[in-house]
Amino acid sequence: MSLNSEEGIISQTVSSSSSCHYQCIATLSGNSSYVSGLAVDGDSLYVASSDGHIRLWPLAMAMREESTQGDVSSFTVAVTGSSVKCLVATGDGLVSSHQDGTIRVWRRAGVTGSRRLALRAVLPTAADCLRAFLLPGSYVEVRRHKKRAWVHHVDAVTALALSPDGESMYSVSWDRSLKAWRLPGLRCAESVAAAHDDAINAVVAAPDGHVYTASADRTVKAWRRHPGQKKLSLVCVMERHGAAVNALALGAGGRVLYSGACDRSVVVWESSAAGGAGADVRMVATATLRGHARAVLCLAADGDVVCSGSADRTVRVWRRGAAAAPYTCLAVLDGHGGAVKSLALARGGAGRDHCCACHVEESSSCGCAALVCSGSLDCDVKLWRVTVSGF
Repeated sequence: MSLNSEEGIISQTVSSSSSCHYQCIATLSGNSSYVSGLAVDGDSLYVASSDGHIRLWPLAMAMREESTQGDVSSFTVAVTGSSVKCLVATGDGLVSSHQDGTIRVWRRAGVTGSRRLALRAVLPTAADCLRAFLLPGSYVEVRRHKKRAWVHHVDAVTALALSPDGESMYSVSWDRSLKAWRLPGLRCAESVAAAHDDAINAVVAAPDGHVYTASADRTVKAWRRHPGQKKLSLVCVMERHGAAVNALALGAGGRVLYSGACDRSVVVWESSAAGGAGADVRMVATATLRGHARAVLCLAADGDVVCSGSADRTVRVWRRGAAAAPYTCLAVLDGHGGAVKSLALARGGAGRDHCCACHVEESSSCGCAALVCSGSLDCDVKLWRVTVSGF
C-alpha cells in the first residue's frame, strides 16, 4: 500500500468569492482485483473486491500528515468464495452481498485485539430454507421449467439497504426481485418477485418508510408498506433516464433522492406530496446534473453534498444550494486509472465539529471539508479531502 498526494483548485460558477480545494491524501494500492464495494464504520474503511476478499483500512492512519510519506497497512478481515457486490456497515459488523446470490452477515470477532470478522450467517439461512420447503406454494418459477424457494435470490445480489431503525434490510438482484429481511431473526419476510422488468442495480431506504429501487429497465420505483399491511406496495414509477439506472443515494436527511445512469446524468428527485406525515410520496425530477463523459456507476450523499463516480474515471462533487442556483459542481476528482465503481463519504477525523447541516467536518481555514473515498476498476482506493469556502 502506498500513499501519494494530488491537489487542485476549482472555482465555483455561482460565486467568485467561493472556491473548492481538493487533495488526494492517500491511495490504497495492492488489491489483487478491482474494488467492488466500500463501507465506512467509524474510523475504519472496509474495502471489498471482486476476488471475494474484504479488507480493513484504518482511516486515522491515513489522516495523519506524517503517513503521507510512508506506508499504510491494510488487514484482510474476511475471505469469501464469491465476488462481493456490495458492503453495508451495521455498527457491530458488516453485511455483504455476493455474485453467487447469497448475503453474508459478519460480526466483529470476540478476540481482544482481533480485526477479523466472524461469519454470523449466510442468507437465506438453513432455517429459512427449511420453512420454505415445508410450506406449500413456497416455490416460484425463476426460469423456464426451473423453480426455487422464494427466499432465494437466483442471481447476483447487487445492492443492500438498511432501514433507518435497523430492524429491516432490503436486497435487490439481477433476478429482478426485491426482498425484505428481518434483521434480528435474519429471516426473509417478503419477496417481490418481479419488482422491475430488468435487472435491479440499486436500493435505498428512506427515514419516512419508503424504499427506492433502480433498474436496467431505465426506471426508479418507490415502494412502501402501508400501516396495517404486511406487504410492500408500489407507490410510484419515476421515468426520466434514457438508459439503465445504476445507482441511488439519499441526501438532505432523506428528503432528496439521486439516481445515476448510463445516460451520463444524475437526476435529482424531490417529493411533491401535499399530504401529512405518513402520506405516499410523489417524486418529481427537479434537476439533472450533467458533466460526466461516460456512465454514472455509483453515488454517495450526505447532507447537501452528493458525489458521483463514473466510467470516465472521475468523481464529481456537487453541492445542493439555493433555488436560484440549485446545484454546483464543486470539484472533479481525477486520478483513477479505471472506472470508479464505488464511493463512500466519511467524516474525516474524530473530534471535529460539523457544519452546513451535513456530516462534513469543519475546517478552521476554508469552511467545510468532506472526506470522499473512491474505489475503482484500477484496483485502487483513493481518499480525498474536499474543502469548500465562501459559505
